[in-house]
Amino acid sequence: MQFNVDFDVAPLLVIWETTRACELACHHCRADAINKRHPDELDVEEGKTLLNAIQDMGTPIVVLTGGDPIQREDLEELIAHGKSLGLRMGTIPAGTPRLTHERIRSLKKAGVDQVAFSIDGPTPEKHDEFRRVEGSFAMTIQGARWTREEGIPLQINTVFSRWNYDDFDALAELVESLGIVFWEVFFLIPTGRGRVLEGCTAEQFEKLFEKLYALSKRAPFVVKVTEAQHYRRYVLQQEADTSSGPPRHPGTGREIRASRHPAGAIGRSSRVVNAGKGFCFVDHVGKICPSGFLPIAAGDVRKDDIAEVYRHSTLFRELRNPVMLKGKCGRCEFRDVCGGSRSRAHALTGDYLAEETFCVLER
Repeated sequence: MQFNVDFDVAPLLVIWETTRACELACHHCRADAINKRHPDELDVEEGKTLLNAIQDMGTPIVVLTGGDPIQREDLEELIAHGKSLGLRMGTIPAGTPRLTHERIRSLKKAGVDQVAFSIDGPTPEKHDEFRRVEGSFAMTIQGARWTREEGIPLQINTVFSRWNYDDFDALAELVESLGIVFWEVFFLIPTGRGRVLEGCTAEQFEKLFEKLYALSKRAPFVVKVTEAQHYRRYVLQQEADTSSGPPRHPGTGREIRASRHPAGAIGRSSRVVNAGKGFCFVDHVGKICPSGFLPIAAGDVRKDDIAEVYRHSTLFRELRNPVMLKGKCGRCEFRDVCGGSRSRAHALTGDYLAEETFCVLER
């Protein structure tokens, strides 16, 4: 399902970090989550008020994340409230003993539109080492199967870095076998615990882009690439008409259309989504940020209107303006349809307008 949203007015997607509590201790965790609820988390009524504001803003999709959102007993109440407003609601449980078939049934009864699980290694040993909890792989696979049994559209999320770069083919084969509607492929942002990991090189990005593009042409599910906005540049280069000379200038309005789009899948956009540009993040205590990977607060939902913050704060407005980009991103002919990862630029340089380090292009 596609939505026509003006990114200067509203984000396509709001991620609300409902809690940071989680039994896992993943190597890449941006939030350094611990297995304990924070006393200042937004409560259920504050959460409903936030969902009302998101709907009023014109955003169609909300994902309730964590930490581990199923540590909140009121998760289903929040999903049901979002659905009553006409929002598309997704959530991302962790693979822990809290994940039961009964809880999956409860999510379905609440009206959840899509459930996502994270798989980062093709074997139990590799996945569990990354998530740092033995048995996480088995529990995640079981959760995915229960989700399918209940008829809920299934999404898999995978983070790639140098650590698992060589596992792409095996991971792709695994996720294809699970009957998914959506594979979201993240490229590491070195924040939180992830600061100690090595991201892919620019050349490795290109190799994975090649594999992702080929997969997107044949797979019966959406392939979405996150925090590698230059994948759009790669796709445009592959699809440019070169029969009568060099590729055409991409232009500001050029869209990328997936060749396949399963009915019911949520979260896909034909335009580039970036931190603060079609995307907004609310943390567990209500801070309004461009992304969970770009944790600079521009407001607080307990005091500020999320629409006003998104539309008018200097931080969000600068992130949506490609003219502000620096270095090779500012010079690049693809800046309007790519823009580079603003979260990675901030994590590596402290400047969210700096160039995308891991891009092979120089214009």
